[in-house]
Amino acid sequence: MTSPGPVPGHDGGEDWRRLAPRSLLAGAAVLIGVAGGAAMPAYVTLSGGSRPLWQAVAWVLAGSFLLVGGGSAADWVRLRRTRYRVGPERIDLHSGLLVVKRRSLARDRIRSVDLTANPLERLLGLVKVRIGTGEHTGGESTLELDLVTRAEGEHLRRTLLARPAGVPGDTAHDGVLASLDPRWIRYAPVSFVAPLIGLAAGGAVMQVSDWFGAQEAVIRWVGDRFEDVSLTWMIVDLVLLVTAAGVIGALGLWIESWSGYRLEREPGGTLRVRRGLFTSRSVSLEERRLRGVELVEPFGVRLFRGARVDAVATGLAQDDDDKHGDLKNLLPPVPRAVADRVAAQVLREPEPPTGAPLAAHPPAARTRRVRRALAAALVPAAVLAVLGLRLTPVLLYVAAGVAVVLAPLALLLARDAYRSLGHGVSGAYLVTRSGSVRRSTVALQRAGVIGWTVRRSWFQRRAGVLTLRATTAAGEGAYSVHDAGESQGLRFAAEAVPDLLAPFLEPRP
Repeated sequence: MTSPGPVPGHDGGEDWRRLAPRSLLAGAAVLIGVAGGAAMPAYVTLSGGSRPLWQAVAWVLAGSFLLVGGGSAADWVRLRRTRYRVGPERIDLHSGLLVVKRRSLARDRIRSVDLTANPLERLLGLVKVRIGTGEHTGGESTLELDLVTRAEGEHLRRTLLARPAGVPGDTAHDGVLASLDPRWIRYAPVSFVAPLIGLAAGGAVMQVSDWFGAQEAVIRWVGDRFEDVSLTWMIVDLVLLVTAAGVIGALGLWIESWSGYRLEREPGGTLRVRRGLFTSRSVSLEERRLRGVELVEPFGVRLFRGARVDAVATGLAQDDDDKHGDLKNLLPPVPRAVADRVAAQVLREPEPPTGAPLAAHPPAARTRRVRRALAAALVPAAVLAVLGLRLTPVLLYVAAGVAVVLAPLALLLARDAYRSLGHGVSGAYLVTRSGSVRRSTVALQRAGVIGWTVRRSWFQRRAGVLTLRATTAAGEGAYSVHDAGESQGLRFAAEAVPDLLAPFLEPRP
């Protein structure tokens, strides 16, 4: 079945197009799956009383036919009432029966055309096209075509993102910048996702057992397995089980998310990321709205000398209900050397700004981190000690244990957080680094900085440090240089972006 041809619009034009008719098959298949999943519980409920079995089967079949037929009819109406048009200056989308919606986006404001397809849609040769301007205006900043043929989706992507040729004569960084290396999967189990998946799996087992009224039986079964095991070893075994489940889940999630990964620069200066095993995704990013990159090193990944690369770009704003929160991901966790190389290729730089030497921050910054870390570790111990004095001496031993365990850990994290601080200038980019549990190195175009914010709290004034925030229209909107020395930070801001902060500075005698 081919893509539908032009259809007449209300204005008499002949360039309106409809969604792919085979999207009806995708909707019907989903409804059949829903009906099949609900059929067995409904049959058990209906046949549990005095009703004959044939009557229960008839009710279930009638309900299934009504669900599939009614849903398919509504989908057919939606298909007939939805049409779109790509004009020389705008793209228009009309939809709705009772409430008619007419949406329009100027083509020169379009910043992204992303294609997604789940396994069923891929089987039918369909894709969902999401056209966005990247503006913080809610749903008014995006148009979604659900669904069109894959050929039509690729045609729309090329047409709507067509721009004049990029940097002439610079072909060293064109073509494929990175492709999947199966060895990168070793970073999946050490990410923060693994323990979260393990805890979610345990919670899901308890929730499902509660739905069927079997939660007590599950708890009893677990207790029987550890009947002859001490409490300490039971906790250790449960932690190991949760960790194993988290590792398996993290590996599966990585395979689903990054299979077929490919980062390439297309003619005209467009970066394109393609990935996904079951649900395929294609994200396009115009190079002209790229303002830098962010090299992210979560603690577990950093222990194995890995990092991932995110884009710092304008037009990556997401709606509150947006399900695609990873549009900025250019590279999964990879070896640090690979991340630096890809960052340099993305920015068309001979050397990676993310690997430039950075200036250290004054010792006062270390003192501030040590104090905050010790407070975070010792306050819970102090609360437990007070409760122990009033309630039971057992809490005193717990408080001592908490202090003994958390205080050294807090000091290690504070020291690491201080060593992670740094800032500097590398060619056309200013670089700032901070964080311990999640260390982030941002290379931001100096030309993309539109303002500086200088913040000094009372404690910072006493310590002789300040925090600089470089304001930009890209990424998170501002990136900070934490706890730099007063003269050091102001001099860095004045040198990184000349004439922006200089008129407000007075040299000291």
